Amino acid sequence: MARTAKKATERQQHEVRVRRVYEAPEPADGTRVLVDRLWPRGLAKEAAAVDEWLKDAAPSAELRAWYGHDPGRFEEFAGRYGQELAAPDHTEALARLRELAAGNTVTLLTATKDLRYSHAPLLAAEVGAHH
Repeated sequence: MARTAKKATERQQHEVRVRRVYEAPEPADGTRVLVDRLWPRGLAKEAAAVDEWLKDAAPSAELRAWYGHDPGRFEEFAGRYGQELAAPDHTEALARLRELAAGNTVTLLTATKDLRYSHAPLLAAEVGAHH
C-alpha cells in the first residue's frame, strides 16, 4: 500500500510553467513546448531549445487577430480561448500536453511580451487542472 501511495504522490509532483521563448533555457524547465502558432521572430531553432512545437494549442489566427494583445479585451479573450480549447481541433494538442505533464515539469513557451495577457497561462491552468 505504501508503494501505491508513493506512485500517486510522484504522479502529482509536476509543474506546468510559463516562460518567454526568448529567455535562456534553464534545467528546471523540464520539457520545453512552444505553444504559439507562429515561430518566434528572429529566434534560431537551436537557441530556442524547444522539445516540441504544438501549434494547435495556440489560439486561432482569427482570435489572435481580434485580441491583438489588448489588455482591455483579455477577459473576453480568455473566455473565447477556453471555448476554442474545448473544440475538437485542440483535443490532440491538449492530450499531448497532459501526457507530457503527467509527473513531469513542462514549460510552455511563448513569444508574447507580457505573459499576464498571454494565452500561455490560460493553457497552463487548463493542462494543470486535469491532473
